[in-house]
Amino acid sequence: MPNLKAPEILLILLVVLVLFGGKRLPDLAKGIGKSLRILKDVVKDLDGRSRHADEDAPAEGPTPQPSTPAERADERSQV
Repeated sequence: MPNLKAPEILLILLVVLVLFGGKRLPDLAKGIGKSLRILKDVVKDLDGRSRHADEDAPAEGPTPQPSTPAERADERSQV
């Protein structure tokens, strides 16, 4: 990420002020705050779901595959 110094930050703030105007800046900040809160809640919810999925997952590994052609033929006949 680039290192922004005071002049660059002031220039960015000036451009934002010119683009949105002084009256709309509080509404813009309020909208950004709400969006960030919603994003935070969604991330927290997804994290909770993934933890529950990890706890519910079976502890055993994958089922062993038959190694010889005869074992594979026996499995196919059972299905």
